[in-house]
Amino acid sequence: MFDYTARPDLLKGRVILVTGAGRGIGAAAARCYAAHGATVLLLGKTEENLNQVYDQIESAGHPQPAVIPFNLETALAHQYDELAAMVESEFGRLDGLLHNAAILGPRTPIEQLSGDNFMRVMQVNVNAEFMLTHAMLPLLKLSGDASVLFTSSSVGRKGKAYWGAYAVSKFANEGLMQVLADELEGTSHARANSINPGATRTSMRAQAYPGENPARNPTAEEIMPVYLYLMGPDSQGVNGQAFDAQ
Repeated sequence: MFDYTARPDLLKGRVILVTGAGRGIGAAAARCYAAHGATVLLLGKTEENLNQVYDQIESAGHPQPAVIPFNLETALAHQYDELAAMVESEFGRLDGLLHNAAILGPRTPIEQLSGDNFMRVMQVNVNAEFMLTHAMLPLLKLSGDASVLFTSSSVGRKGKAYWGAYAVSKFANEGLMQVLADELEGTSHARANSINPGATRTSMRAQAYPGENPARNPTAEEIMPVYLYLMGPDSQGVNGQAFDAQ
């Protein structure tokens, strides 16, 4: 496990947007960031799940989060611009962006993967990440210390049979992170890095490995040290790097 202990007020006063914040790693990261002082913007497509995370954060006495229902699969260009305008008017800037939302898609040979399924995975996992990053960059540059985190995978670093569109999308996430990081280097106070969460006890993992005993994998809460390190001031100057949570 990544070795890092965050001080309680690590993210105090920071505004952080988390995608896929309704469940799994996104929900864990949102609660964790809020517990360390951040105002967390909970973005996801299922409002009921986001409201649940909102209630958990609020009942714990952490800074009041914001719920942003937003469907990354169907959102149009102008909706990203409207989202950025809303964040700017409500919060004035953005200090962190965690790209966590993703879909698995069919695990099947390339030969049997339909174009529709391939494009759906790329839409959510790659195109939407680009659009959101593009819309939020001006707000991230208003921060004195901004961090953009991309969620990778072991199959986004070495391709594996039957991982199809998901693996291709994760390679693309790494590429987008590297290009962005190189552009941010020395030109702003923002940085970009990627995290491979590894085998974690989530519904996506269960979908990918239905025969696996989930108790053998750490919970999303247990892999949070690297998410805190890269989102906070202790990782200033760390840019363009690929991290493993475990």
